[in-house]
This record gives sequence, structure tokens and C-alpha cells, in this order.
Amino acid sequence: MNDLWNQITLSWEWLTASAQWHGEEGIPHRLLQHVIYSGISLLCAAVIGLALGLLVGHTGRGGFLAVSVANIARAVPTFGLVLIIVLIDYSITPVLVALVALAVPPILVNTFEGVRAVDPDAKDAARGMGMTGWGVLWRAEVPMALPLILLGLRTSAVQVVATATIAAYPGFGGLGRYIIDGLARNDYQLVVGGTVLVVLLAIIVQTAFAGLRRLLVSPGLLGSARS
Repeated sequence: MNDLWNQITLSWEWLTASAQWHGEEGIPHRLLQHVIYSGISLLCAAVIGLALGLLVGHTGRGGFLAVSVANIARAVPTFGLVLIIVLIDYSITPVLVALVALAVPPILVNTFEGVRAVDPDAKDAARGMGMTGWGVLWRAEVPMALPLILLGLRTSAVQVVATATIAAYPGFGGLGRYIIDGLARNDYQLVVGGTVLVVLLAIIVQTAFAGLRRLLVSPGLLGSARS
């Protein structure tokens, strides 16, 4: 217990030391790198996952194949994927590819399930009002599927933020730099400090999506997806 308390105290001292908040090795710079890696990966995954999820959910075609491929992708170890691709191209690109591969499945599956679960009567009513297929999708299906869509985005965002630490393994930046360097030096103050920063960032992201959900989703639909 004393050792644990000592580690917590040392980590707090490291986090609050002024030296950690300046320069390229400082927390703001590493945090910005981490956010950039995560943001680019999530944006690319959202474009892919939302497009495919909306397409197969709206048309009802290819849903089983899309969901099956997404579930198989979930089983691919992200860390192993990074190591394999880095052997081919030593750059930040393999890391981003791996993070996108990690983030697409929850977005795709939740979007597909959300659109597919929309009440057929609501879609028929929309068509009866003269809406085209495009209008039914954007004015009826997407609003009603929004709770699940946002849940998929939030799940992917938290996973990406937590996993973006792997960028440090092949020698790039981000908050994972503290964890990798700390393990290499047996400096557990650095490891715990870096871990705390990643956890705090993940909590901030999750809280932001919870607020976005309350802002965008109709109150009558808030109970349709678990938070």
C-alpha cells in the first residue's frame, strides 16, 4: 500500500512539475500529437463507417457481409497490425491505418443496426409525404438512428484515444511516449503519469460525446440506446 501511495505521489509531482509543461517533450506538445493522431484516425473511420453503415442499412443489401467483415476486423490485434505494416513503411501512416481499422467496426455496425431498426411505419409515412429515398434516409432514418450512431462514434473515439499510445512504439510521439520511455527506463513515475493522462483524455472524450448526444438527439429517443 505504501509503494502504491508513493507511486501516486511521485506521479502527481511529475504531472504538476513546471518542466513537464514546456518544450517538445512537455505534456501540451505530446497531448497535441496524441489528439492529432486520434482525430485523423477517427475522422477517416467515421467517413468509411458512416457511409457503409448508412448504405447497407438503408438499402438492406450487403448488411450481413458488412457486419461480418467488421466483426472479423475487431479480432485483428491492432498492435500486431502496426508491427507488420511498419516493417513495410516506417512512418506514422501504418499507425493511422491500424487505428482506422480499429475504429471502423463499431461505427459501421452501430450505424447499420440503428438505420435497420427504424420503424418501417415511419419510413412508409415519410414516403407517403412525398420524400425520395434520399429524403427518407436523412430526414427519417438518420434522426431516429442517431442515438446508436453516436454510441458507435463514442465507442470508437474512446478506443482510438486509448490505443493511440502504440504510436510511440515505432518511435513516434503522443502520450504513449511517456509510457514506452518509462518502461524502457524502469521509470514507473513516467509510466503512471502517462497512463493517467491517457485515461483523463478518454474521459474527456466520453463526456464530450455524452453532451453531444443530449444536444443532438430528440428527448423522445434518448432512451433508445444505452449510454
